[in-house]
Amino acid sequence: MRKFLVVLDDSRECLNAMRFAAMRAANSGGGVTILSIIPPEEFNHWIGVAEVMHEEARERIRAHFEVFAKWMRDKQGVDPELVIREGEPVPELLAQIEEDPDIGVLVLGAGEDKNGPGPLVTQLTRGAGSLPIPITIVPGHLSKEKLIEIT
Repeated sequence: MRKFLVVLDDSRECLNAMRFAAMRAANSGGGVTILSIIPPEEFNHWIGVAEVMHEEARERIRAHFEVFAKWMRDKQGVDPELVIREGEPVPELLAQIEEDPDIGVLVLGAGEDKNGPGPLVTQLTRGAGSLPIPITIVPGHLSKEKLIEIT
């Protein structure tokens, strides 16, 4: 089964990427993998504090995931899986793609502010020609209706 890989983060455009991935999966008989990446901590010498912070981050990610997962299950009939990785975002994302051969498309949301589309979109589109799968970039301003029409 082909899976759509979508990144869960705190960006506003993440919502449209989630919607797009779920709708495409539902319409094509695919699945959704939701990837969340915990960046490395700057203060590694506080090991006890870092462990607590990582566990709190994992709990927030799981809670955030459940909101999207419930919508995907109830509205799209898609049961997503959650993957949490720790490290630098681009290398971790590429490692997930390499480790899961069922991932067929990477879905990213593009920000619409003057700072550009976002760091992941910027970094990954530079090297898009060497990626093992296609990228779908979903504009953050698209309405639900337009997403339904597109998917």
